[in-house]
Amino acid sequence: MKALRLLFQKPKKHIPAKKPTSNPIFLNQPKFISLIHASKSIKHLQQIHAQIIIRKQFSNTRIVTQLISSSSLKKNFINYALSIFRHSKKPNLFLFNSLIRALTDNSYHMSSISYFVVMLRSNIRPDSLTLSFILKSTAVLRERWLGMEIHTEVLKIGLLCDQLVLVNLVDMYGKVGSVKCAHQLFDESSQFGDEARSTLLWNVLIDGYCKAGKWSKAMDLFEVMPEKYISTWNNLIDGVIKSGEIDRAMKLWSYIEDRDVVSWTTMIHGLSQNGKHEKALRMFFEMLEEGVKPNDHTIVCALLACAKAGALETGVKIHDYMLTNGFGLTKEITPALVDMYAKCGSIENASRVFDMAQDKDLRTWSVMIWGCGINGNLHKAVQYFNKMKSTGIKPDEVVFLAIITACSHAGNVDQGQRFFNMMKHDYSIEPTMKHYAVMVDLYGRAGRLNAALRFIKNMSIDPDFVIWGTLFSACRAHKNVQMAEYVSEKLLELEPKHPGGYVFLSNVYAGVGRWQDVERVRTKMKNKGLAKDPGWSYIEINGQVSSFVAGDRFHVRSYEISLKLDEIMKKAREQGYIPETDWVLHNIEEEEKEDALGSHSEKLALAFALISGTDSKVIRIVKNLKICGDCHSLMKFVSKMTKREIVVRDIKRFHHFKNGSCSCQDYW
Repeated sequence: MKALRLLFQKPKKHIPAKKPTSNPIFLNQPKFISLIHASKSIKHLQQIHAQIIIRKQFSNTRIVTQLISSSSLKKNFINYALSIFRHSKKPNLFLFNSLIRALTDNSYHMSSISYFVVMLRSNIRPDSLTLSFILKSTAVLRERWLGMEIHTEVLKIGLLCDQLVLVNLVDMYGKVGSVKCAHQLFDESSQFGDEARSTLLWNVLIDGYCKAGKWSKAMDLFEVMPEKYISTWNNLIDGVIKSGEIDRAMKLWSYIEDRDVVSWTTMIHGLSQNGKHEKALRMFFEMLEEGVKPNDHTIVCALLACAKAGALETGVKIHDYMLTNGFGLTKEITPALVDMYAKCGSIENASRVFDMAQDKDLRTWSVMIWGCGINGNLHKAVQYFNKMKSTGIKPDEVVFLAIITACSHAGNVDQGQRFFNMMKHDYSIEPTMKHYAVMVDLYGRAGRLNAALRFIKNMSIDPDFVIWGTLFSACRAHKNVQMAEYVSEKLLELEPKHPGGYVFLSNVYAGVGRWQDVERVRTKMKNKGLAKDPGWSYIEINGQVSSFVAGDRFHVRSYEISLKLDEIMKKAREQGYIPETDWVLHNIEEEEKEDALGSHSEKLALAFALISGTDSKVIRIVKNLKICGDCHSLMKFVSKMTKREIVVRDIKRFHHFKNGSCSCQDYW
């Protein structure tokens, strides 16, 4: 920053000032612009800004435009960019463009449009850049009427023939759900010559049809497209896979000859987002075998698949690949890596990665706090929360959700209330439905059902299905049938076609032996054509992820798994295990109930791990539902009998079973 220091030095008095040979503004302009581009922090930018004012260069449009653009790139300093603009006496097209772009790029879409209106009222005619930024904001806001108004403005000033404007108009109509208008514009573009129909224009129209679920139209366009670039293939596959059409996407994928890193990343991300985590990870390693080097986003997608499947071994392999191939702990990779280790139950490794990261942003801190919370370590979560604040980073609604969730899992009601009040009163953050739900969960787990109900009734927003469902789970756990019946009415009022309300109520009746009421509720549920979501579990053995569903009999080693499970149950009984048949919610004989308990997906996954001969001392299972009391009890006995740690991640939290006890201390 030598040039910056020289610029700020005052001229020595004994040197007579030379007369300028030309315009002093012109002489200073390149130097100021160079310094603005070289600035590394907002502090440097403010120093440059001060010198611009002192040297009376603030009327120089090019300098101020660069100042606004550069300040908007610094995180959380969009307000500074706005203040620069507001102090400009006569903002012109270039200043408006720099500000509108800054607002759009920083997701201040309504503000972007507001300043566009100010620009029009100032009789400043927009150009193609202005319109492209505004159309992007309109697409994000999904405001069709606004898009049509801008379309009218485009026609007035004669910029429809501009390729940049045309592409953004077609894209906007596709994203606001008016794909017919998008196609009409595409057809009309032929009057501007073949050059107007760029590859990008074809791509955005195809993407619009994909988003609308109109595959035949998208494919028809793709077939007649004059030249199919890899970007078009990638765009089509991305649109198809985002709508859940995995088989169709895989078929399209098979036709691509020269796949690039974007092609592979699109498929890996899409498969993982649609629950196909094993396929996503297989594809990642297949990509490496083909000699295609992943980028940061590919690594993040692969780590996300590991986190969702609980595939720690695979996650470690990816981490090793990163270390040997020069991938650093970037702002994108660090939270993904911390999240992977935390969600695979290895909170120690998550902490190591976190501590190694140099530049920790708010997202990275929130992921670390979440990880501690779901692994049952409230003390560590609070430590990270306080450490984050000491670095000057203010917690947001996500961080508070994480720390209150940690309190809920630990059963610390007082501390949870303290953080909830801190969020509202100290940081002026309005609670969302998720914050209210976790507070209800906090009261419910502690058995304070009346307090939970009062809390719901005092909410500033109307409670949704999740809020009442959370209270219902607590009613079931504490066998409060009267409150459960009241809550079930609320659930069925909100979503009469959701199976959850019926399942919750039948479970409560079954828990207290009211079998006639169970049959009545289940008959009603059956008549409405509703079904309960099946339970499933993932387990990774020797780098391969296997999945099991409740009652699974289709695994290739199903017979061996069944024998091993019988052996486990027999040995556990000898150690004092008694099947908790209350968790089987049917009016059947005790022996049949025990058979039903034995078919739970996490038990099948456990038995599979024990017959697989793996050397790993830790068995890791991921389950999509809350673990039942009987499975929880059996896991404790098996951890003691086998002298192996068993880690189960259910929909709520982690359970670390070790030497006959669980990290949750039977509080879940």
